[in-house]
Amino acid sequence: MRQLWGLFLLAGCAVGPDYQRPAVELPADYLARSAEGDAAVPAEWWALYRDATLEELVGATRANNADIRLAAAQVEEAEAVLRQARAALFPEITGGLQRSRTRVSSLTAPPPVTGFPIRPDTRLFASTNFEIDFWGRLGRASEAARAGLLGSRFARDVVILSLGSLTAQTYFGLRSLDAQLAVLQETIRTRRDSVELARARVGAGLASELDLYQAQAALSDALVQRRDTERARVLLEHQLGQFTGKLDLKLAAGDLFTLPVPPTPPAGLPSMLLERRPDIRAAEQTMIAANAQIGIARAAMFPAISLTGLAGSESAAFSDLLASGTSIWTLGFALSLPIFDAGRREAAVEQAEARRRQALASYQGSIESAFREVSDALVNLEQTGASEADLLERLQAARNALQLSSERYEAGYSPYLEVLDAQRTANEAELAFVRNRQARLAFSVDLMKALGGGWRAQ
Repeated sequence: MRQLWGLFLLAGCAVGPDYQRPAVELPADYLARSAEGDAAVPAEWWALYRDATLEELVGATRANNADIRLAAAQVEEAEAVLRQARAALFPEITGGLQRSRTRVSSLTAPPPVTGFPIRPDTRLFASTNFEIDFWGRLGRASEAARAGLLGSRFARDVVILSLGSLTAQTYFGLRSLDAQLAVLQETIRTRRDSVELARARVGAGLASELDLYQAQAALSDALVQRRDTERARVLLEHQLGQFTGKLDLKLAAGDLFTLPVPPTPPAGLPSMLLERRPDIRAAEQTMIAANAQIGIARAAMFPAISLTGLAGSESAAFSDLLASGTSIWTLGFALSLPIFDAGRREAAVEQAEARRRQALASYQGSIESAFREVSDALVNLEQTGASEADLLERLQAARNALQLSSERYEAGYSPYLEVLDAQRTANEAELAFVRNRQARLAFSVDLMKALGGGWRAQ
């Protein structure tokens, strides 16, 4: 019995390496342009754009999206796997009731004591089979299952963050198309006026029919642009409907330029903030699980120790099952030791170690990708912000050139070709200004996503 207690005391020993977070050489701070004030972004980063429709869309996506529901179900599965792994640490007790009748030969030596060849038997019992986790195999399995659960939760957070970001960017694209439709509507009005002007001048003998044909072609081109833009808006509306689980979603036109651009993070944002990114944390949990699998594989190379037991009562008649003297019990000890397996268990250990190295490489790669994504988002956000002023100057110049060329043509000082060129330039400048604002908003969402959903300067 003293040796048996010694086995229980040693059961806490676990073979295999204990997990330690690997050291990854990374810059201490982000090289970010300093923002004015003490910037802080909450986890609900989409509220910074102060748009009720956007907040409703992101909320609907988080509540109704099928991919998020799938990720949530995977988390529930991982929770059940962890409970199953932890339950293996405890003995399993099974109860049973057996009733049998056995005929035996009367010519056996010695013959049946009672002289009757048929023997009834009734047994009521509870049995158990308990493996002593001497080498920590079951504990490592529980550790791997816990890492799997945390990894599935972080994977769910990745899906939520990605779909929220995609919903916001799709919404910004739809609002950009609204602004482009307004620009094209004004372009169409201007070109219709040009057609009427060219028709009047041709009728008065002041211009050739070439001017009228060119004006009509320019008008048709603007009409085609508007139709293509309307089609693209409907497609984005359908995409938002899929994200939010509202397939009949209809959104009224809105103003892109009422949406504010959130501030950039302050300089010196600590690199440890990347621990907030769910994809990095999920990659670390994968590494923890792979590390635990090494212990499981190594434990298979050592003897397996188990205890068995049975207690109950047995009698020939069912009515005597609980009578005095019918109790039975069995206590057993088993040890199985691998002697020869042609290297199968060693190969399993090598496979587990290789999977840990793969997980480590994936973990390091996810961190490096995160730094690149943050840096790219900061550069894109800064450059599109700087380009906005230049594009606005270009737009004002194009509008002035269009007005001046139209006046000169109407007065007969310049050919209609100058008006066409000014119209195309002004239309392109208007659309470029709108698209740059859309890109600036989209890059701000990229920054939120790269930072794991926002930041706080403290």
